[in-house]
Amino acid sequence: MQATRNRLSGGRWHFQHGPMDLVIQAEGEAHAVAAAHERAWQRFAPLLQELVDELPALRTPIGAAATSCALRGPVAQRMWRACRPLSGDFITPMAAVAGAVAQEIVAAYACDGVARAWVNNGGDIALHLAPGRSVSVGVVCDIASIDATRWHDGLWLDGRLQIDSALPVRGVATSGWRGRSQSLGIADSVTVLARTAAEADAAATMVANAVNVDDERITRLPAWEVRDNSDLGAIPVTVEVPPLPQAQVHRALQQGLQKAQELQARGLLWCALLACQGQFAATPVSASVSGAAPERRPGPHRALANEGGSVFA
Repeated sequence: MQATRNRLSGGRWHFQHGPMDLVIQAEGEAHAVAAAHERAWQRFAPLLQELVDELPALRTPIGAAATSCALRGPVAQRMWRACRPLSGDFITPMAAVAGAVAQEIVAAYACDGVARAWVNNGGDIALHLAPGRSVSVGVVCDIASIDATRWHDGLWLDGRLQIDSALPVRGVATSGWRGRSQSLGIADSVTVLARTAAEADAAATMVANAVNVDDERITRLPAWEVRDNSDLGAIPVTVEVPPLPQAQVHRALQQGLQKAQELQARGLLWCALLACQGQFAATPVSASVSGAAPERRPGPHRALANEGGSVFA
């Protein structure tokens, strides 16, 4: 299995290798952008093997008393550092893998001549913004309901997050029980903005886990039965959530919101948007983040990047 890259429309690139599936776009001076794309590719090609070489350690829970990282690779170390502040609960460095990979690749674009860039790894997004630049991240409640004929007018968006270079936000990540995530909770989705993509990824995982209630109708299975290589082992993860009474959904969201506010107070996330069965909650955000709380359609919200990430505007 070899790493592959393909040009997409609009000057974007698609890098893929095993579970790493990146959509990349950059803007700026043509020669600088082209050189950055090549640096990104050269860094991407060996990255999966670097992580595989340390996979047993990456799947090992970080103990609350851990003070030093024994991992060797820069991405593996970044994963550990992003998860270490959350080790009061069960967490392994794998909780930050998608964001940490995106963050490693976006570093190739942090150079003169590149005005802004994003790397979207399956919905976990790392940003590069030169001073004075900004990016608009669209939030939609239900990806399946998007009407392709309305794609370019933006009318399918339920909210828009404007991230300015002056904000301490360079990462956006989404977690929940749907999609490729494994979650202990019942959130359709939790989207987190944080200083880095790795930190956003780890924080979104923990907040989504906290959106939870006990109900015998919720189907949970040991994680290894759902995905045989899961770092969660025998811990039950959510695989099906039936319609629940509004009071239960509200209680679950409030638990998740409490966790998000705790992490926000510790500086581990900038803001968080939580969705569950048509109800929503959000941490306070600054005036520069507008339309952040979706209000219309029920279902999971996601930060989109054309084919799943952020939307430049």
